[in-house]
Amino acid sequence: MSTTSTSGDRKAPPVRKGGAPPGRGTAGRRKREFTTRRGLVIAAFMAPAAVFVAVFTYYPMIAGSQMAFRNWNLTDLTDTSWVGLKNFRDVFTDPAWSTVLDNTVLWVVGSIVPQLVIGFAIALWLRRRFRFRGLYQALIFFPWAISGFLIGILFRWLFNSEFGVVNDLLQRAGLIDEPIAWLADPRTAMIAVLVANVWYGVTFFAIMILAALQSVPDELYEAAALDGASRTRTLFQITIPYIRVTLALTVLLRVIWIFNFPDLIFGMTGGGPNNETHIVTTWMIKITQQGDYGKASALGLLVVAILLVFAVFFLLATRERGTATHGAKKRGVRA
Repeated sequence: MSTTSTSGDRKAPPVRKGGAPPGRGTAGRRKREFTTRRGLVIAAFMAPAAVFVAVFTYYPMIAGSQMAFRNWNLTDLTDTSWVGLKNFRDVFTDPAWSTVLDNTVLWVVGSIVPQLVIGFAIALWLRRRFRFRGLYQALIFFPWAISGFLIGILFRWLFNSEFGVVNDLLQRAGLIDEPIAWLADPRTAMIAVLVANVWYGVTFFAIMILAALQSVPDELYEAAALDGASRTRTLFQITIPYIRVTLALTVLLRVIWIFNFPDLIFGMTGGGPNNETHIVTTWMIKITQQGDYGKASALGLLVVAILLVFAVFFLLATRERGTATHGAKKRGVRA
């Protein structure tokens, strides 16, 4: 008489040695528990770096900040009494403050906009495949490896009124009749330093934007081409929205960098003539050289506050824009 098997007679699947069911691999392994000993080992490895940063970064910042509220002048170190906001009032009432502030805004805006536009164009060009592309990339990225102070000295020679290359080229082209004293004339000194900074900073935008462009899928461009989209429409509806985060962070970093970039100006003009090329950071260095550490520290705190406020508002604005764009895309609406 034959017997039929029931569901209760079925054999259970074999279990691997160690108790882990088949097909799960390492997923069934228990995670390594975090113990006090492991925490102490991690803290011991991090301690040297934390101490180094605290001693050489945060301590000087705190010590320098308290100078802003004291009468700290190298001409008389016997009196370092607490003066409150006097150093800040001295900054705001200084006759050069308005000129320095205007120069700083012009320095940042006049550098960022051309650098972004030219760097974006170079990155779009370098994204294409052509002969000797690697050589062109090396030549374009090379200026970023040079010190800003050396770039300033180089452009000081280029804009020299007697034997500078700039005047020579302009005269040969028939654009000027006689040499221009670029760095000695208050009307042209700021133009010269802006040209130098644009040339120097284009590389940074080209590097960052090119890296972001290489992450854009080619399928998006192929789909746009099939839909008959023009290059301008593809740029503003595919390329820029896709790398928007990189563009925002790059602009933010570059604004902070240019705001705190006195090297090139010191190499070219030293802040002259008559404070016409001084920005906040170069003026702060000049005050420090004069020995008034209290006033210079107050100016340094103002720089930190300005950059902090700008960074917060900039990040909030870009985040809100990104949220609106994401929501529009989910609803199938162009933002």
